[in-house]
Amino acid sequence: MTRSDLADIYRDYIACLNRQDWSALEQFVHDGVVHNARPFGLSGYRAMLEQDFREIADLHFDIELLVCDPPYIASRLKFDCTPAGKFLGLDVNGKRVSFCENVFYQFRDGKIWQVWSIVDKAAIEAQL
Repeated sequence: MTRSDLADIYRDYIACLNRQDWSALEQFVHDGVVHNARPFGLSGYRAMLEQDFREIADLHFDIELLVCDPPYIASRLKFDCTPAGKFLGLDVNGKRVSFCENVFYQFRDGKIWQVWSIVDKAAIEAQL
């Protein structure tokens, strides 16, 4: 897979998330996906994303930076949203916050197989 191919797949994956097209998620995510060393599987990964959208109604993934080195992708995702209640253990309670997530992906068979993610919690804390 070329860098361009991998970048296209990733952009399509992000578009799938933003549409909340959960039935299409299996096109992008491996059945045995692992997130931050926790084996989620596709159903657990989907449940995690659905929960994120329930807690953050205006959630939108915006790719700020994308680096491809097959089979890996490094991405910096930008968020500007209003989480309800607690978010990452913080009492956000509907306040608009902006933050980034730095995430690395490993692909297998053209699908996301490993995910390593860190959200900039300090940026959120500074806004509260």
